Amino acid sequence: MAEQSSPGAVPGRPGGPEPEPHVRPLSIGGVVFAVFVLAIVGGFHAIAGLATILNHNYSRAQGDYAFDFSVTARGWVELVTGIVVAAAAFNIFSGKTWARAVGMAAAVVSALENFFFTPYYPVWSAILIVLDIVVIWSLAVYGHREAHKVYGAPLR
Repeated sequence: MAEQSSPGAVPGRPGGPEPEPHVRPLSIGGVVFAVFVLAIVGGFHAIAGLATILNHNYSRAQGDYAFDFSVTARGWVELVTGIVVAAAAFNIFSGKTWARAVGMAAAVVSALENFFFTPYYPVWSAILIVLDIVVIWSLAVYGHREAHKVYGAPLR
């Protein structure tokens, strides 16, 4: 039978109510920002990848670049990366560790991809790398307590 808490019970002690988890507003705002940025960056990657696959003149090959890929391969890499990044964005609010890990890994892959494709679009790549770093930080500070407090996700 479940223990009943008395009116004078101290939180955190046996028989007392569970203490409310402390949630920092910055971590909640950060994760909401991260989810939207992941979804937008994933959409950008998917659209750029599809445009590159359909129109080979969208991205020009760089003759003297060490990491030069075929234009079609670049398009497929961006399309698949975009789909994975967008899918990760929609699983973050559950507060599950695997969703955060996938989101962080997708942001790392996105940042690396943009690093390799910097000669094609340097300013755009730099902007996306910065956004990916902010997403990684935001997801690193977000956890089970925050998801439980804000979204009602089950606490372990």
